[in-house]
Amino acid sequence: MTELGNRLKDAREAKGYSLDDLQRVTKIQKRYLVGIEEGNYDMMPGKFYVRAFIKQYCEAVDLPTEEIFEEYQEEIPTTINEELPEQLSRVQTRKTVSENSSKVLNFVPMLLVILFVIGALVFVWYFVQNKVGADNNEGSNNGTEQEVTIDENKEQASKAEEETAKEEQEKKEEEKSTEDMKDENSEAKEDDEKEKEEKASEQSLQSVETAGKKTTYELKNANEFQLDISAKGDTWVEIYNSKDEKLFAGLLKDGQKQTADLSDDSLAYIIVGNAANTDIKVNEQLLEYQISATEFVRQDIVIEYAPSSEQ
Repeated sequence: MTELGNRLKDAREAKGYSLDDLQRVTKIQKRYLVGIEEGNYDMMPGKFYVRAFIKQYCEAVDLPTEEIFEEYQEEIPTTINEELPEQLSRVQTRKTVSENSSKVLNFVPMLLVILFVIGALVFVWYFVQNKVGADNNEGSNNGTEQEVTIDENKEQASKAEEETAKEEQEKKEEEKSTEDMKDENSEAKEDDEKEKEEKASEQSLQSVETAGKKTTYELKNANEFQLDISAKGDTWVEIYNSKDEKLFAGLLKDGQKQTADLSDDSLAYIIVGNAANTDIKVNEQLLEYQISATEFVRQDIVIEYAPSSEQ
């Protein structure tokens, strides 16, 4: 046995626990408890479990966990990080509008306004000229009743009214066409901006690696990391953060939930005792198990996270 193994065994015997008793208390298989006491860490599923099992062993026999890890740091595997995949590149691609296209779109409304103003000025000038000419003709007709008859005056007035009505109708149609074009351009611009905002804010939770009963996921495009675990039947659940701190460990029964806020952390390690009875949600999004619950009832889930501002 190692020095650490002897100390743990002495503490267990001082508490009056057999290995079977300790197995029921810690939920750790007896063969792993024997391996810890004998210092046979190669039989463990990984370095993370060595540290986790030693920590649970210490808590069960009332040994100070931090002091044990400090005193026997050369003997105990140091970190879980060696088991985790390297951080994947978070290069995002976004649609961009070319500078020339943007300038053209900005110039279109101004061009329409200029054309509208020119058309209005031409219409006013034309209307004034026609009216002045009609007034002059009317005055001339009044002064020369011998040359122009009353019927001719009525005909000229009728023509002027028809031309005015026609010009006003054309003006209204031109204004309506201009407003319709403005509305279409404005709606298209708003739709483009809305589409960009929706794509930029869309959360991504994807599986990046599976190995045995362990699956690693990557959480992107998220400003928070809220974990929500609910039971559909009896299931054992453990939650650890990137510092290997245990946030929760216990049995959840049907309908019970456990939440954790890891927004200020970069990683969550979840041990699920019964995957078929356990739902995991990340920011209200249901995590899809990549490994069938019939293949591995107990599964380990790793979720790597970096806030949106760091991606």
